[in-house]
Amino acid sequence: MDPDAGLADAPEGDPGVRWMLRYQAGDEGAFDELVECYAPRVFALLTRFLGPVGLREDLVQEVFLRVIRARREYRPEARFSTWLYRIVFNLSVNETQRRKPGASLDDDEGTFLRADERVEPPGSALERADLVASVQAALASLPERQRMAIVLAKYEELPYEEVGRVLGTSEKAVKSMIHRARETLRARLGSFLEEGVA
Repeated sequence: MDPDAGLADAPEGDPGVRWMLRYQAGDEGAFDELVECYAPRVFALLTRFLGPVGLREDLVQEVFLRVIRARREYRPEARFSTWLYRIVFNLSVNETQRRKPGASLDDDEGTFLRADERVEPPGSALERADLVASVQAALASLPERQRMAIVLAKYEELPYEEVGRVLGTSEKAVKSMIHRARETLRARLGSFLEEGVA
C-alpha cells in the first residue's frame, strides 16, 4: 500500500493523517509519532471531560488501543484529530455511564483550568481552588454531548463544524448545544464566570 494514498482527500498538511496512513501501510514508527504528538492532547481532553480522575493514563492507552484496532478501517475524511477525538468522546461516554451514580470526580492531580502562574495574595489561592471546583462540578453536570461540545470549542478551540464531526451532528446543532451549555454554566456559576467560561 502506498503510504501517501488517500492524502489527496485529506486536509492539506495534516501530519496526523500522514502518520496514520503510513501506520496503516505498516510503518510502526508512524504510530509512535502519533502517540508522541497526540497523547498529551488526549490526556487534556479526558481531564476536561471527566475531571482529574486517576485513571486518565489508562484511558489514554485505551484510546490508542482503539486506534490500533481501527487502523484497517481508517479513512482520511477529516483531520486526524477529529477522528481521534471521536474515539475519545465515545470512550468518555462509556466511562461516565460505567461509573456509579453520585461517584465523585474529585482528585488533587489536576484541574479543568490551568493554574495561574503569577504569585497570588493570601486567600486568592483558596478562592481560586473553590472556583475551579465549582467549574468542574458545573461542567460535570452537563449532558455528555453539551460537555464535549463546549470543551472542544472553548479549550481545544475547534470550529463548530469540526466539533460537529466529532459528535456526529450538524454545525447548527453544535451551536445550539454550546448555547444551552453556556446558559446552564452561567446559571450555576454566576456572572463572574461569564467571560472566562462562556
